[in-house]
Amino acid sequence: MPFEIRITRTFCASHQVRMYDGELEPLHGHNWNVTVTVGSDKLDQVGFVTDFHVLEHQLDAILSQLDNLHLNDVPMFSRLNPSAENVALAIAESMRVAPPARVVCVEVTEAPGCSAIYRPGT
Repeated sequence: MPFEIRITRTFCASHQVRMYDGELEPLHGHNWNVTVTVGSDKLDQVGFVTDFHVLEHQLDAILSQLDNLHLNDVPMFSRLNPSAENVALAIAESMRVAPPARVVCVEVTEAPGCSAIYRPGT
């Protein structure tokens, strides 16, 4: 896709990932950074992939369901282990972008140097 735009937001939340042996890791929190990339093969009639403000409002609404909460208790993670990978997946699946634009990827950083990227459709 020749055109891409990105928005980045931050939210705070705790989580406990269920490990391979079934045990929960210790409760801890992060200042999560989320970057959503949206792309398109062509621009719309005003020269946008899509409107930045529409994306920002949409991502803000999604993150408001997570901010300052324990992710294990959030309905979005009732069936998902709240790993960084699944946070990226859940956010990507919650985003609604008007065609022909589409979500290219969602990157979630839970700590400096530790990020997960989900690319829908790949």
